[in-house]
Amino acid sequence: MFFASKNELIQHLKGTVGLDNGGVKVENPDRLRTHAIDILVKNSVLNGSSEIKGLSRYIIKSAALEIGIISSSIQGLYNARGRGECNGFTVPAINIRGMSYDFSRSIFRTAHKLNAGAFIFEIAKSEIGYTHQQPHEIAAVILGAAIRENHVGTVFIQGDHFQVNSKNFANDRAKELSGLKNLIRLGIGAGFYNIDIDTSTLVDLTKPTVIEQQRANFEVGVELTKYIRELEPEGVTVSVGGEIGEVGKENSNENELRAYLDNFNECLDKSLKGAKSISKISIQTGTSHGGVPGPDGKVVQVKLDFDCLENLSRISRENYGLAGAVQHGASTLPSDLFNKFPELETAEIHLATDFQNMIYDHQQFPTDLREEIYAHLRKNFASEKKETDTDKQFIYKTRKKGFGEFKPKFWDISNDIKLEIGKQLERKVEYLFTQLKVENTLEITKKTIKPVKVFPDLAQEIAAA
Repeated sequence: MFFASKNELIQHLKGTVGLDNGGVKVENPDRLRTHAIDILVKNSVLNGSSEIKGLSRYIIKSAALEIGIISSSIQGLYNARGRGECNGFTVPAINIRGMSYDFSRSIFRTAHKLNAGAFIFEIAKSEIGYTHQQPHEIAAVILGAAIRENHVGTVFIQGDHFQVNSKNFANDRAKELSGLKNLIRLGIGAGFYNIDIDTSTLVDLTKPTVIEQQRANFEVGVELTKYIRELEPEGVTVSVGGEIGEVGKENSNENELRAYLDNFNECLDKSLKGAKSISKISIQTGTSHGGVPGPDGKVVQVKLDFDCLENLSRISRENYGLAGAVQHGASTLPSDLFNKFPELETAEIHLATDFQNMIYDHQQFPTDLREEIYAHLRKNFASEKKETDTDKQFIYKTRKKGFGEFKPKFWDISNDIKLEIGKQLERKVEYLFTQLKVENTLEITKKTIKPVKVFPDLAQEIAAA
C-alpha cells in the first residue's frame, strides 16, 4: 500500500503514531512494530511523492528515538579497545545492498539471539550509486528494521569507502572533493556517525620515499576528517576510519602505516587543534572486493597475509591508540578462516558480496526475475565484459548493479520467499558473529557507548527524498 497524501498516512497511523505540532508520539509501540512499520518503510523507499517519502522517513527515525533506538558512533568502543580495555573480537561491518529491510531484520534477530552489540550496518559510496539507496533512505530502512525486530539501544550505521576517485582528483581536485564532502554532509545528516574515508587511491608508489608516496593520502584524509569534525552534531564524535592500502593492490607494510599515521596526526593537529583523529586503519592484505571469479563464476581462493594483519593491527593499537586494523573484501573468504580475525585482534571486518550471492543464488529466488536482471546486465553493461570473461564471470561481477534498477521488483518478491531467503541470511550472519566472537558484546557496547539522541529534520528528509 502506498499513501496518496499526508492525511492518508496520518489516518493510517491513528492510534499507533501521532503527529503533534510536527513532533512524533508513539502511542502504541506494539502496533507500530507489528502493523505499521512495514508499510512505513516501503513508503519511505518507493512512494512516488517526495513529501510522503520524507515524512515516512521522519516518522520512522523519530519513532525509533522515542522507543530507545539511537543511531550512534562506535567511537567509545574503539577508544576502549585502543586503551586495551577490551579485546578478543572483530566487529563485523555488513554492507546492505539488496533486500535491505529483510536483510537488516535478519541481522537484528541474530544480534538478539547472541546478545551481540558490536556490529555495523554500512553502505559504500559506490553502492549508494548502483543500489539507488541514498543515506537518508538506507538509514530509515535500517532503523525501521530495528523497530520491527523490537531492538532497543545503539545502531551503528557507517559510510564505507567514501572514496576519492584518483582520475577525477587529478583532473579537478576541487570538484572531486566537493562531491565527496557533499556525500559526507548527507551521510551525517542521515545519521551516519561512522565514516570510512578512503583516500588510499591517491597513494603513489612511484615516489622515492614512503612519506611522499603517502602524502596525498594523509593530506586529503586530514582535510576530509576536519570537515567531518566541523559537521558533527553536538555530543557526537564520528568514528572515522583511514586507509593506507587500496584494496586489490599491493599489501601494506609497517613503514606505510607509520608514515601515514605520524603525518596524518601531525597535519590534523595543525589544521584543527585538539581534533580527534581516526579510530581504525584499513590495510591491504591480499583480498579484493567481491573476490575474483573463475571461468565457472566461483570465487578463486586468495592467500591472505595474516602476519601483516596481526602486526599492523598491533602497532596501530599499541603506538597510536587505534582500535586496530580493518580487513576489507572478506565475505567470500573460506568459512574456516573467520575465526582467525579475532585471534589476530583485527578490529573490524567488512562483509558484502557473499550475502549478495546468497540472495541471487537462493533456490527460491524467482527465476524469471533473476533472468530479467541478467538480461538487463548483458544489454546495458556489455562494455564492462572483458574479452577473457565467460558469461558467468561477467554476471558474477556485475549483478550487484541489478539491485538499484530492479529495487521495486525486489520489494514485490512474495513474503514467503523473502522469509526463506532471510532465514538463510540469518544462519550465515549467526555463523559469522560466532566466528568473529561478537556474541555477548552487548554489555561492553553499553558500557563504552554513550548514545546521543539527534532528532531528524522533516524538511531535510523531504529534500533528500
